[in-house]
Amino acid sequence: MLPLCEQPLLLRMADRVMASELAGKVVVATTTNEEDLATVSLCKQHSIDVYQGSKFDLLDRHYQVANKYKATHVVRIPSDCPLIDPAIIDRVIDYFFENEGQYDYVSNLHPATYPDGNDVEIMSFAALEQAWENAISPMELEHTTPYIWERASQFKIGNVSWETGLDYSMSHRWTIDYPEDYEFIKQVYEALYSTNKNFSIQDILRLLHNRPDLDEINSKWAGVNWYRHHLHELKTVSREQTKILEQIA
Repeated sequence: MLPLCEQPLLLRMADRVMASELAGKVVVATTTNEEDLATVSLCKQHSIDVYQGSKFDLLDRHYQVANKYKATHVVRIPSDCPLIDPAIIDRVIDYFFENEGQYDYVSNLHPATYPDGNDVEIMSFAALEQAWENAISPMELEHTTPYIWERASQFKIGNVSWETGLDYSMSHRWTIDYPEDYEFIKQVYEALYSTNKNFSIQDILRLLHNRPDLDEINSKWAGVNWYRHHLHELKTVSREQTKILEQIA
């Protein structure tokens, strides 16, 4: 609910997701907990579809949304990515359908190359349903898709890498967990939103080139992600793909 250019961060992010040319039915999947009633109210005020489900079983939450809307395919984008580029959403979805039948699941995360905060996953409903029926570990339930992308022998997995050939996944942090993340995102919005509400990844990189001070705001958290809690469980993620908090001075 923190403001970005006079509107809540979640609403700004929803606008960017809906700016994707291939966006289908966009649903905010929140929880039934009292503290999330503000999220429900905000979505209803702005005619955004909203679903309330389990706080910790996000796999069930996503499955129930897909089932409710009779989705044949599901695109999952975490709600902590308010700088996500709509064109990147389209690129991942495009890749899935351009190779129709070749993949059950495609993302830009395994391995990741885009700046952190451009996370896109698309999967068939059948793959999501298999995960929902069989996943049992708390990690698989909380993070929705590990049951799929950890089982390349069971599912056909595809990945979209950044077309530049660069890898900024551990060096550029455009997601939000910490106060410094919010300050960084807020200043990016204030610099770019007034001239182009759907500013791109290239626009942000040009801004950072001209304003390197912005990159320093949350640079100490670059590379910190949820993988660090589950390295003993994840077979396809290495220690080099996350930063352990003890490494931060």
